[in-house]
Amino acid sequence: MTDGKRILVAGGAGFLGTNLCLRLLEDEGNHVVCLDNFYTGRRENIEMLLMNPRFSLREHDVTEPLTLDEAFDEIYNLACPASPPHYQKDPVYTTRVNVFGTMHLLDAARRFNAKFLQASTSEVYGDPAVHPQAEEYRGNVNCTGIRACYDEGKRCAESLVFDYARMYGVRVKVVRIFNTYGPYMDIEDGRVVSNFIVQALRGEPLTVYGTGEQTRSLCYVDDLLTGFLRVMATEDDFLGPLNLGNPEEYTVLELAEKIIAAVGSESAIIHCALPQDDPKCRRPDISRAGKKLGWHPTVSVAEGLQRTVQYFSHLQNVQPPR
Repeated sequence: MTDGKRILVAGGAGFLGTNLCLRLLEDEGNHVVCLDNFYTGRRENIEMLLMNPRFSLREHDVTEPLTLDEAFDEIYNLACPASPPHYQKDPVYTTRVNVFGTMHLLDAARRFNAKFLQASTSEVYGDPAVHPQAEEYRGNVNCTGIRACYDEGKRCAESLVFDYARMYGVRVKVVRIFNTYGPYMDIEDGRVVSNFIVQALRGEPLTVYGTGEQTRSLCYVDDLLTGFLRVMATEDDFLGPLNLGNPEEYTVLELAEKIIAAVGSESAIIHCALPQDDPKCRRPDISRAGKKLGWHPTVSVAEGLQRTVQYFSHLQNVQPPR
């Protein structure tokens, strides 16, 4: 990356946002502004960054109009609740974040001629009828279901991003993120990796929804961020969408067993009812990312889980009762 970039990270106090801010600050020329209202992001994630003179926090809800007095070279839009318990808590708000929030940030990109990266999701494919999922697949989303606020919200956000490019010449990139894990995940976010690790560390049973035969493909956060930076560095005529994820596929039961082993836990596995519209399979086709970026994941699931277990094991609120 070149020196002297001013970069806005919306949702910068969340799981991905915190890791992205840390990564961007590794380049000593970058100045990073974290935009967050702490709806799901955590202030403690970024407290250590506030000591860095090249980092600042702007507390703001992206559903409200955004006034910026400083120009930015790049904007990353990561602002949205990203796990079912969080985005289903207030589905109307989730839709507002995806639609109004994306519009407000696109308006800022248009004003400053900033490059804009939209963090979309594999959820735009819904419960896929095609496996693995390539970017050309248009998805199988239940537009009236309990996940629609997120799935359809992200689909609408993608349409806005491409329309701003066509109508106003905004320089945009769209990445579709598959299941990602690593440090700074919220212990209450309801994602499969954090759920299992916290339960295993506490010696509690691991809760598997349904039979556990549904599959997930897990990408370690460092690999994902490398993809972000490479996408942002592409020429302006490359807009995406682009899948970023790890095509290594496991059943949820296999993941539970791997995490029990990584923790060294004796936790049992119990089964609960499968939530509505929960995808039966999820695996990215990353051929386009390989050809365009030379990108592929390099951190194995075994290594990534070990790093993530180490992070959670140092958090006091996940320690088992004595």
